[in-house]
Amino acid sequence: MTDAQRPRFHLAFPVHDLQAARTFYGDLLGCPEGREDPGHWIDFDLFGHQVVAHYAPEECGGAIANDVDGKKVPVRHFGLLMKWADWEALADRLQDAGADFLIEPYVRFAGKPGEQGTFFIIDPSGNALEFKTFRDEGQIFAR
Repeated sequence: MTDAQRPRFHLAFPVHDLQAARTFYGDLLGCPEGREDPGHWIDFDLFGHQVVAHYAPEECGGAIANDVDGKKVPVRHFGLLMKWADWEALADRLQDAGADFLIEPYVRFAGKPGEQGTFFIIDPSGNALEFKTFRDEGQIFAR
């Protein structure tokens, strides 16, 4: 399946501050804005996927985490599978911008089936995002 044929996802999530969301998703991650209903929600283009920040401060809060590779991975999170070079470029851009990583970029399963790079960041409302990449996309579900 080519990238043009790949279905896009849509995700709506709560934020406590729409301007903080605009700064994080627009300025830091580089997501172009789409439509908005001022005071209620903003659409962002997250690398071709539609994500919508909805003003709902009562829905924002801390995340429960599980141990993975000795790191605390938020159970509730969303993110992207990216091409390796794009993942590295985003990690570099975020590091250069002084982004606060929940989990710094690192490679899991090096030299093994399913080798992948991953990192986690948290938006200003506590939503966890994971960005990951695979050396071989054919091994995304490898055991």
